[in-house]
Amino acid sequence: MKAALVERGGAVHSNPLDLVEEIVTAHDWSFERAGDDELVAQLTGRWGDYRLFFAWNSEMSALQFTCSLDLKVPGNKRRMVVELLALINESLWAGHFELSASEGVALFRHSLLLRGAGGASVEQLEDLVDIALTEGDRFYPAFQFVIWGGKGPSDAMVSAMIDTIGEA
Repeated sequence: MKAALVERGGAVHSNPLDLVEEIVTAHDWSFERAGDDELVAQLTGRWGDYRLFFAWNSEMSALQFTCSLDLKVPGNKRRMVVELLALINESLWAGHFELSASEGVALFRHSLLLRGAGGASVEQLEDLVDIALTEGDRFYPAFQFVIWGGKGPSDAMVSAMIDTIGEA
């Protein structure tokens, strides 16, 4: 199976991570290219730091994207956070949140299937990151309400869904 090609400005990329690297560099985010098929970047969001992980599987022509939030869920709060994740995921159009079983870290994940698509576009990759950061910033307080604020998942979700107008 051939890898999808990504075309931009006359340059052809057999690996969409080459294009991701260009985007990350343009935003001046700290990153490391762990190999041909992995790229890790770090940036600061509204509530904390985000770690972006991109993995390319050429056989599937799939780009898997994971954005870890800068918060660790204590063992005694994991059940409530999993309930919160279910509520959050019902409201998402793309991607989903999950809790890493090994580290107890909240993650946003999404995959782009690119077989037959002629490759990934800059806009698709930027949207992928933008959605993760927007949803991470939007729901970060809900995680905090459950983990440290003593709120239940439903109450935390209601608090997160209120759009604040203006700044205090």
